[in-house]
Amino acid sequence: MSLKGKHIGFGLTGSHCTYEEVMPVMEQLVKAGARVTPFVSYTVQSTDTKFGKSADWLERIQEITDEPLVDTIPKAEPFGPQTPLDCMLIAPMTGNSTSKLANALTDSPVLMGAKATLRTGKPVVVAISTNDALGLNGVNIMKLMSTKNIYFVPFGQDHPFKKPNSLVADMTKIPETIESALNHEQYQPVLIERYKEE
Repeated sequence: MSLKGKHIGFGLTGSHCTYEEVMPVMEQLVKAGARVTPFVSYTVQSTDTKFGKSADWLERIQEITDEPLVDTIPKAEPFGPQTPLDCMLIAPMTGNSTSKLANALTDSPVLMGAKATLRTGKPVVVAISTNDALGLNGVNIMKLMSTKNIYFVPFGQDHPFKKPNSLVADMTKIPETIESALNHEQYQPVLIERYKEE
């Protein structure tokens, strides 16, 4: 399936160390002819870290796509029946946002974009990046995996010895996962080996 002409919401939450991995994917989707609308959580908008300043990341996003930045809940809500997306992607998806989505809490533009998309029966694709995936958040991930119209980018342990509960998606698999999700299928295998011995 081609992504040309598809309207994809690209949500980013506060896993700051992962932004460098997802920006090329956003560029790839735009080059494939998709209409990419960026959704950003409040953390993305306001937090400067050692991985970069929030203003610089927002500027980079707008250099990649001409679509307006969705940075408030009221801006995100119309992406339900009024202006439906073909697919809502959340990459990276933090443990915090994972737990909120799994428990129907909608307190950010990204989560509202997901809720709005689920209202229309369209797929939501999540690319997790969380240090507690095999801890307290494990139940939330499994809850989302068994939820209709939610699909996961393949993920694995990024460092089982230094961070034994951490799971991170393979961001390079996002396009294929979206294509499968548009066909209402989970891209496989969803559990992969990410750790490379140093």
